[in-house]
Amino acid sequence: MADSRGHLPFRKAALALNGGPTDELVVTLGCQLAKLTSAELVAIHVIEVDWSHELSDELTVENEAASAVLDLAEGIAERYKIKLTGDLLQAREVAAALVDEAIEIGADVIILGLPYRKRFGGDFAIGGTIPYVFQNAPCEVIVAREPIPTTNIATIPPAEKILAPAAPGALRGRSLRDRVRGNGR
Repeated sequence: MADSRGHLPFRKAALALNGGPTDELVVTLGCQLAKLTSAELVAIHVIEVDWSHELSDELTVENEAASAVLDLAEGIAERYKIKLTGDLLQAREVAAALVDEAIEIGADVIILGLPYRKRFGGDFAIGGTIPYVFQNAPCEVIVAREPIPTTNIATIPPAEKILAPAAPGALRGRSLRDRVRGNGR
């Protein structure tokens, strides 16, 4: 059965997890979407192995952290009563391993998370994994960006500190808006 846009619901989704702040978002979104069609979820965590190690080396610390990530995913899926299996991979390149594994398991969609970060100067930091997956995945790709952090109102200084009085005549002829924006001298 197709949805109103003509897309078929997915049967199997690959959830890309990295132990970061978006893992819970990715698993929750996957569970919510899978619940509509009783789809299967596969949580994938890739341990990136540098060239100083063999791919088959046992990376104990990394494996323990990855197991904790997959346990978290399984716990979320249990709350939604969704079937979820976990895959732990070791690879040289995370993005290529995600795409290869999605193909291997027959995933209809890959769901990835994007943390809300900005580099210095305001450029959005998307990294290298998401563009690679967009370019190379043979299935649909969904990117879930974490929400913009809200500003705690208690940390904003009072208006009288922001708009401290200037020396007499220093701001003559400039509007309040120009002073707040810093356009006046």
